Amino acid sequence: MIKKSMTKLVGLKKEEFDNFIQLGQIQARPARLIPVLKTGHEMALTSIFLATVKLVKEYRDSIFRAISLSRSGKAYYYTEVCFPDFDKSRIDGLIIIVIKGVIADAVFFEMKNKNNGIDKPQIERYIEISKKFKVNKLVTVSNEFVADSSHSPIQVKVPKNITLLHFSWTYLMTKGRLLLFKNDANIQDQDQVEIMRETLFYLEHPDSGICGFTQMKPGWKLLADNIRAQKTLRTSDKYIEDAVLSWYEEEKDMALLMSRKLGVLVKSTPKKNHSIKDDIKKIINENYIIGSLAIKNSVSDIKIKVEFELRSVHMSVKIIPPMDKGTVARISWIARQLESSKRKAGLVFEKIAHKIWIEANIKFAKDNVKVKLSELSTLGELTKGKEIQAFHIIVMDGFGTNFASNKKFIVLIEQMVLDYYEGIVQHMTNWNRPAPKLVPID
Repeated sequence: MIKKSMTKLVGLKKEEFDNFIQLGQIQARPARLIPVLKTGHEMALTSIFLATVKLVKEYRDSIFRAISLSRSGKAYYYTEVCFPDFDKSRIDGLIIIVIKGVIADAVFFEMKNKNNGIDKPQIERYIEISKKFKVNKLVTVSNEFVADSSHSPIQVKVPKNITLLHFSWTYLMTKGRLLLFKNDANIQDQDQVEIMRETLFYLEHPDSGICGFTQMKPGWKLLADNIRAQKTLRTSDKYIEDAVLSWYEEEKDMALLMSRKLGVLVKSTPKKNHSIKDDIKKIINENYIIGSLAIKNSVSDIKIKVEFELRSVHMSVKIIPPMDKGTVARISWIARQLESSKRKAGLVFEKIAHKIWIEANIKFAKDNVKVKLSELSTLGELTKGKEIQAFHIIVMDGFGTNFASNKKFIVLIEQMVLDYYEGIVQHMTNWNRPAPKLVPID
């Protein structure tokens, strides 16, 4: 029998695809929930992940949305895929979408675990395979964090007609964990709930090879030490970019941490193409970098400011006071909210009380008025005759020598954001203007 040449994957009939597998021109294994592979092996992770996507509808919908994969038609899931002409390259994962007997959409997956990073030459080969077979989606997965899925841990040239996405394993686990909370995105089928639980048990086990973001890049410590030593910083210094990227990764890690704790997806600051350059300039000129965490239904986004010179971290939320009352009443209003937080949060509030500052945003004023929580009673005199438009509740913490530690910085800032949210943020509310009342007509 003369072997037919394969020139495309998307646009190929499913029957022809199956024939290519039978003839050995394509090598592929169906994804299995319980693969006969060593625990922690990358192929085991790939197989379990893809099988869970296949078996749990809500997880499948979530992942397909994230990678813009068609949800019409029937999906098929494969691992360890090799194509003709590229016999030295093995694609870790493949999903194809079949509509009316034809492959209408497809995505390749490259998976890494443990300390294995995404390999640039490998991804360049996969891009060539994608171009040849008209597959316009390539997803990489590893323990590496990125600010946004459209960013990649590697610098690689990607054709305009191909989308390269990256997800951390922590992100994929968080997506699954959120489905187990009681919310609108619940998994409806109880059997699928149990499948999701078993998958997460495997992925979260230390032997799986999956770990969160545990260490800033070496550039973080070098930058912190150089700023402390007042050394000249240059935009061409590669270690500054490493420090900025580390911050982006930690910001994302905090968002995922809060997501798992709260049961809603918390978003970190969206990044643009010029974000890295802008943040490098900010560090060089002003010695700080900023970030934020957006939490659904929270009083406001949590703003985070990391001060390299002072080796401190500031976290704040903005609160709108009753705008139909005077300045004294507005101060009394925020004082009552803080007192309520103290009662509800108990020991957590006490733990951070000495680090709390209240900043009053003064209308038309160049500078705001800021006092310690213990000095809140003086705010009335300091703002006498002025109009307070908003309050910022700030927690400031100095990390000292641990600020420059690639590991301890992460531990400290993640505990800080958890304490801040539990002790203050979750108890704060904005004032809402009351609905207008009907006026009796004489």
